Formats: sequence, structure tokens, C-alpha cells
Amino acid sequence: MMYGAPVDLSFKDISNLADALSEEPSSGLRPMRRNSLGKFQSGSLRLNNNHITNLYDLHKTISHFLAKPSLLAWLDLSFNRITNIDKVLCELPQLRVLYLHGNRIFTLSEVDKLQSLSHLHTITLHGNMIETNKAYRNHVISALPRIKTMDFSVVTPQERDLAQIWHKSSPGKRIKETLK
Repeated sequence: MMYGAPVDLSFKDISNLADALSEEPSSGLRPMRRNSLGKFQSGSLRLNNNHITNLYDLHKTISHFLAKPSLLAWLDLSFNRITNIDKVLCELPQLRVLYLHGNRIFTLSEVDKLQSLSHLHTITLHGNMIETNKAYRNHVISALPRIKTMDFSVVTPQERDLAQIWHKSSPGKRIKETLK
């Protein structure tokens, strides 16, 4: 795992990820280390507070900036214009923390796409339309059973039990709750 400072491309007015390739990351409090090829020795990437609508070119962006793209563990895509969870996120095997709050995700089942991320333990989704669904928290916790923190709040054992009970309830009931 690489513990270098995050590569920070937040507040860069990026609309599509191809635009990110020409940006220079902001420098933070911790110095950013580069390898001999000029790539950053970091496992964290911040793309928050931009105008990103889709994650096309995400792999290209990660590979452009990170010395070891396969070790990306922390990705901040909050406060963008993302409407769906792209399967490209499931191709990040070491992803542990994913911030998607403040986007435009409106279909709760989009969260199900993240089930293959076996190391994902922290996710934020608040500030999306899916948050208004009564089944929101139960659905996310049951879809991502390894989650320890959701929306900056610890997932309690009681919540996990309730989400399992909710998930096992009749599918018809779950669909009705989802439509409310």
C-alpha cells in the first residue's frame, strides 16, 4: 500500500476525465512524491467538486497520475454530476473508500454494482436522490455487507441485522418500499 499524499484534482472545473490529464494536482500539506517516471506514489485520488458526469477514461486518469494504479484505495468523486455507478469502479480491486455524495444518482439499485469490491469498507452516498428512498440505508447495508461506515456514520451491528431482515422480507414488499 502506498501512503503518499492524495493526488488532488478537486475544484479543477473538470467536465470529463480526459480533461484531467492536462491538470496539475493541487499541493496539500503533505509533499507529493513522484517516481522516476513522474507519477505520484499515492493510493488516493481526489476528483471532487468538478462537473464530471461519467467515469469514461477513469482508468486512463488513474494510470496517468498514479505510479501503481492497481493500488488505488481511496477515491473521492463527491460533488460532481454523476448519475449512475459505472462498472469501471468495480475494476479497482483495492478500493477501500469511495465518496459519491452530492451527485445525481437516483436509482437505488445502482449501489448493487459495487458488490464485487471486497475491500470496500467506507462509502458516502448522501446528497443523491437515492437518499430520499425509505429503504436507502437498509438497501445499501444489505447490498454491501462489508461496509463499516456509510455517510460518515458507523454501521452498527443492529443496523446490519435489520438490513438482513429487510433484505429477506418478501421481494414484493421490497419493491413497493423502493417505489415510495
